Amino acid sequence: MSRGNLFKFVAACALAAGAAACAQAQEGVVTIVVPFPAGGSQDAVGRYMAEKLGARLGVPVIVENKAGAGGIIAADSVARSKDDGRTLLLATGGAISIAPFVQKKLSYDVDRDLAPVALVADTPMSIAVSAGSPYQTLGALIDAARQNPSLLSYGSTGAGTVSNLTGELFAHAAGINLLHVPYRGAAPANIDLIGGQVAAVFTSAGSILPLVESGKARVLGTFSKAHLPKLGDPPTVSQATGLDGMDVPIWVGFMASSAMKPERRAQLEREILSICEKPETKAYFEEQGAVAACASGAALKDVITADSARWKKVVSAEAAT
Repeated sequence: MSRGNLFKFVAACALAAGAAACAQAQEGVVTIVVPFPAGGSQDAVGRYMAEKLGARLGVPVIVENKAGAGGIIAADSVARSKDDGRTLLLATGGAISIAPFVQKKLSYDVDRDLAPVALVADTPMSIAVSAGSPYQTLGALIDAARQNPSLLSYGSTGAGTVSNLTGELFAHAAGINLLHVPYRGAAPANIDLIGGQVAAVFTSAGSILPLVESGKARVLGTFSKAHLPKLGDPPTVSQATGLDGMDVPIWVGFMASSAMKPERRAQLEREILSICEKPETKAYFEEQGAVAACASGAALKDVITADSARWKKVVSAEAAT
C-alpha cells in the first residue's frame, strides 16, 4: 500500500469509526524498509510484495525507502526497530554480506541484530555496454583491456558495493586491469554509460533492462547460470569467457530485527512464501529482471553464509593487491 492510499485509509477510518478506532488501525500498519530509491527493480519487488502481503494480513503494508550507504542506513533502522512485529527489511547482499568486510565499523551486527525471514528473488548481475560501443562480445572487451591496461573504465553503483566487487572479481579472473568509476547508484552510472563516459557498467539485470528494451544498451554477459531472454538472451559470463566462479546473483529477501518474536517471524515467513510461490508473482519478478527464488528463513541464512564467504575472499584479495 502506498503512503497516499494509507492516508486515505486512515481518513476513511476516522470518518467511519472515530479517532480511537483509527488509531487502533494505524497500530497494525506493517512497514517494509527498502534500501533503494523508488522506481528501481528492487523497489518494485518490495512494493509488489507489500500490496500482496497487506491483502493476506488484512492490514496496510507500506514501503519506506531509506536509500544510501549501500543499504546500511536501511539495515541499521530495522536492526534497531522495536519488537513490534511490524517492520521488515527488503534485504540484499550489500548491507548484509558485503558491508561487514568493507566497513571499518558497522552500527549493527548481522548475526546478532537481524533475523532472516524469507528469500524471494535473485537478480543476476550483468556487464553492459552502450548500444554504440565497439565491443560486441566479452572477448573483445577483454582483448581491449589487455592492450590498454587501466584505460578501460567501468561504472559501478558505488565503492564497496556488489557492483564494484563484481567488476573486480571479473577483472581478476580475466587477468585484466579496469579503471573503476564509482557512482551513487545505478541511474547515474547508466547515464554515463549511454553518454560514453565509461566503457561498461557492472549492474543488476533489473537496472539495465529498461535501457536494453529501449535499444540504448547491450548486455555482453550475465553473471548467472541461466540465460535471461528479456535482456536479449546474452551468454552467461562463464559461457562467453570460460571463467569459473562467475555466478553472482543478487539475492533479495526479507529480514527482521532479531527482537521480533519467533512466532510472528514464522507467520510472516509463511505469508511471504505463499505470495512468492504464485505463478503471477514469478511472472511479475521476471518483468523486473529478477527470478523468483522462494525459500525459508533458514535457507536464506545459508545463502547469506555462502555469499559472505565469497565476498570476504574477494575483499581480502583486493586488499592484498
